[in-house]
Amino acid sequence: MPAATKTSRGPRSDNRLPDLLDAAARLFALHGYAGTSMRDIAVEAKMLAGSVYYHFPSKDELLLAVYAAGVQALETASAAAVAREADPWQRLEALCRAHLETVLRDSDYAQVLIRVLPDDIPRIADRLRDLRGNHERYFREAIAGLPLAPGIDRRSMRLMLMGALNWAPFWFDPQGRDTPRALARKFVGLVKEKQDVEASA
Repeated sequence: MPAATKTSRGPRSDNRLPDLLDAAARLFALHGYAGTSMRDIAVEAKMLAGSVYYHFPSKDELLLAVYAAGVQALETASAAAVAREADPWQRLEALCRAHLETVLRDSDYAQVLIRVLPDDIPRIADRLRDLRGNHERYFREAIAGLPLAPGIDRRSMRLMLMGALNWAPFWFDPQGRDTPRALARKFVGLVKEKQDVEASA
């Protein structure tokens, strides 16, 4: 991640900081980055606008803090999931399940990661990609460990799998038959099927 410039400063320590981050995550998830102002966030957090700038010098820095919190939740779930499995396919399934359980629960932070993409804010796109990459490395490592046939494009496989997982909040029915566990099993089954088809082509 690029080093901070001399004019930027990190969030200051204060017991209102969690409330501020929660408010920002709610609004970014609901209205997007462009549709949310620092004043909106201040009102949502029941703070003065100047108090928001006391913690974060800009909306960009506040988004980065929300992103970091969302990534941390995914990393924690992913680390626990892969630590329990030795078999490569079971490890990938556990990782998919942990990812789905995190993004499908009522988490504004996870929704921000899905709905606010790095390219939406070019000036901090690289920093947002770095944060996302901290979590995506679990999928890179899991797919790198799969016993796939030579010539299988692991990068494309990873991107398609993660795209499917991240799209789930838009169509998942909590009252439906499929649980995150069942979906993870199906997704990994499709990955296996794809590599079998490509291997035999």
